[in-house]
Amino acid sequence: MKLFKEFKEFAVKGNMMDMAIGVIIGASFNKVIDVLVKKILLPPLSLMTNGINFQDKRIILKDAVIESKTGEIITDEVAVGYGAFAEALLDFLIIGFTIFVVVKFLNRLRDKSHDTKDKSVSTPKDIELLTQLTDLIEEQNKILKDKE
Repeated sequence: MKLFKEFKEFAVKGNMMDMAIGVIIGASFNKVIDVLVKKILLPPLSLMTNGINFQDKRIILKDAVIESKTGEIITDEVAVGYGAFAEALLDFLIIGFTIFVVVKFLNRLRDKSHDTKDKSVSTPKDIELLTQLTDLIEEQNKILKDKE
């Protein structure tokens, strides 16, 4: 029962919803980056390299064995697919850079909103109240110091 209660608190606090939204957005973002790499970035790169398709690039360690009469594959080919790795690495770099830019932008907005002196962005209520409390405490300390 305690486990169920903890799970209920976890779900109600919004952590689970935030996590689910993050997973859904992440999956969609992955599709966008996949199309960006495969349909936008790799074709010009392939054109510059005389039509090389990076997805098909591999080092064959052992050729496939095919029966000559029926054309049936007896043993599959063994190969190192370095082209697919290069494409996945490019995906990773693009995703990493994009996330870096987005987080940097969001941090800049957050820092701007936490600056109580900057009136161009509305300060969150909790930060505003904490600032007022800090100002009141400093004022009280000054009054107490002057009485001494």
